[in-house]
Amino acid sequence: MLIEQIYTGCLAQGAYYIESHGEAAIIDPLRETQPYLEKAEANQVKIKYIFETHFHADFVSGHLDLAQKTGAKIVYGPNAETSYEKHLAKDGEEFSVGKLTIRVLHTPGHTPESTTYLLLDENGKEHAIFTGDTLFIGDVGRPDLAQKQGSLTKEDLAGWLYDSLRNKIMVLPDDVLVYPAHGAGSACGKNMSSETWDTLGHQKNTNYALRADMTRSEFIKEVTEGLMPPPQYFAKNAKMNKTGYESIDAVMEKAVPLSTRQFETLANETDALILDVRSKAEFVKGFIPNSIFIGLDGSFAPWVGALIVDLQQPILIVAPVGRAEETVKRLARVGYDNSIGYLQGGYAVWLTDGREVDQIETVDVDTFAKRYAKDPDLQILDVRKPGEWSGEHIESAQHFALDYINANMGEIKPDQTYYMHCRSGYRSTVAASILKSRGFENLINVQGAFTDIVKSNIPTSTFACPSTKAAEA
Repeated sequence: MLIEQIYTGCLAQGAYYIESHGEAAIIDPLRETQPYLEKAEANQVKIKYIFETHFHADFVSGHLDLAQKTGAKIVYGPNAETSYEKHLAKDGEEFSVGKLTIRVLHTPGHTPESTTYLLLDENGKEHAIFTGDTLFIGDVGRPDLAQKQGSLTKEDLAGWLYDSLRNKIMVLPDDVLVYPAHGAGSACGKNMSSETWDTLGHQKNTNYALRADMTRSEFIKEVTEGLMPPPQYFAKNAKMNKTGYESIDAVMEKAVPLSTRQFETLANETDALILDVRSKAEFVKGFIPNSIFIGLDGSFAPWVGALIVDLQQPILIVAPVGRAEETVKRLARVGYDNSIGYLQGGYAVWLTDGREVDQIETVDVDTFAKRYAKDPDLQILDVRKPGEWSGEHIESAQHFALDYINANMGEIKPDQTYYMHCRSGYRSTVAASILKSRGFENLINVQGAFTDIVKSNIPTSTFACPSTKAAEA
């Protein structure tokens, strides 16, 4: 028996490869199928099943491409209606993979079709559960992502989740291993652990949602409190997973290398978004006019999904040399399938060819503090999350969370000068690039740690989380 967790840090997502005696199963695969194909070929096994725990909202699954390339059967649990062929399993139904058995445990709550897969070893002993977004390490799945289905509310789903956990999962032996679909950093839960697997017994002792004395009403209250609006791309990715999507191979073929002249022509003649994925340090030195910065080495895919509203918008890529293909692939993971080209040779070629460049004024924390000392009335935008803001913020700052920048543009003025900061400078650079592309010229980006701002003489305070508008759908 072989179980391998294939974890993707950018999405905080875990896919699983299970193998036994010449057969394999994949659970919750990513969009790019090559790693699974290569693993199966190397081990000389046949991929027999592709198990999906639910309709994922935070990434586009690779089930369709993988099924097409291998002949494997796509399996969903009860209530999963799709536009493509799949096996709709019954609660308790079993599937054989070599000498292993995978049993379907319908565990609705995160979504109505959410399903946990129980793996029985060669001796029929309960060995592991693949819980999807039903049970995380330290948390459970948020119950508000399917409330548009009929009259369902997040409270209804939370109640289902309570029942699922206690009737299907908590009754299993304590030594059963828990393999969830996500870890810390995912927006599918509130307070996930950085650990990516655990034993069920340990979770019973440490996970707040599995407290033995917790009533149903207490559970519903705790899991629904403090939920921020989901990123705008969640519903769109869930629809793609339910109805189908273009092959990843076709998506990759669209993005072609472009000379500076070709790149400039496409930028001028189409509505393409110029996406610069270089490092923050490189971007602040200069960029192609109207570029949006979302660095590959930050939480790239989630920020793309939160900030770029139209999944079909053409995208032109400015990437570090050798990383353009990676960028296209990571965009496709969250449903952005219309990358039409990338600047061959990267930004350096743009400079060499003498093309127009732009820049956003950038200062360090020490300079910012000195300017504040001279003028305490500086207009300051804090683009961190509401929880960070409420923990501590500059007294005179305006909260302008990057997550909801599209919905809150009307709260700031194009002719005003703004100093922008976050925790480290990554998000303020993203926010400044967006504002700059939309006509805000008087921006000053503070690069440095918020802890250093706190240590300066700039007054800070704590405050209850302000109400925040949801991002544009």
